[in-house]
Amino acid sequence: MTAGHAALLQPDWPAPAMVRAVSTLRRGAGVSQAPFDAFNLGAACGDMPDAVAANRARLRQIAALPSAPRWLRQMHGIDVLRFDGDAALREPADPLAPFGEADAAVTSTPGVVLAILTADCLPVLFAARDGSAIAAAHAGWRGLAAGVLEATVAAMRVPGGETIAWIGPAAGAAAYEVGDAVRDVFVAADGAAARRFVATRPGHWLMDLAGLARDRLAALGIAQVSGGESCTLSDPARFFSHRRDGRGGRMATLAWLQP
Repeated sequence: MTAGHAALLQPDWPAPAMVRAVSTLRRGAGVSQAPFDAFNLGAACGDMPDAVAANRARLRQIAALPSAPRWLRQMHGIDVLRFDGDAALREPADPLAPFGEADAAVTSTPGVVLAILTADCLPVLFAARDGSAIAAAHAGWRGLAAGVLEATVAAMRVPGGETIAWIGPAAGAAAYEVGDAVRDVFVAADGAAARRFVATRPGHWLMDLAGLARDRLAALGIAQVSGGESCTLSDPARFFSHRRDGRGGRMATLAWLQP
């Protein structure tokens, strides 16, 4: 479902009215040239800085963002930053500079825009049912296995039963092939995770990354989980995919509490 613009997706989830969210598509806006064509929001993937800055300015306009997104330097880890208060609403001097090193962010301050960049990894948004807090997490397989979703929910300070989640476009279960080493990491931690892997050829498996995330969210008491159907690998017209293309751009998934 579009958010009033061809370059945006509107998450379909039962979030409170004051919670706003969008996820970007690779085209429909933007000035980046191939292989970053056209709406690349990532500043660390090799695109021209001026193009990324122009794309970020365009994003703010078409999504009607109340402030500049709090971009992160994502590390495939479990660190979570909290952006609250007036300081979190200050405009950055450099639109390309990250606000800190982390793979998730949380806020309870209206107007603060949280942002996650992906191109196969899971973008996961969270919202308290009463609209008191939101969060955004970057969950590739490493971060997911290490506990980034658990760390994000803990940082929200909202019980799992009072939290909902949305899983954005990512490498899908029918296309994301991994080796034994990746499967072993998940199965060693939880034998039930084996059901999220389907054998393909010797030593290789199709991995249901969104399904693994759903299992972990369920264990946290989060029963209302939406999304997870869009596959970045199999839809080059709409999504960037690092695994498919190697060099390319990044989509952004954003959430904010409307002021």
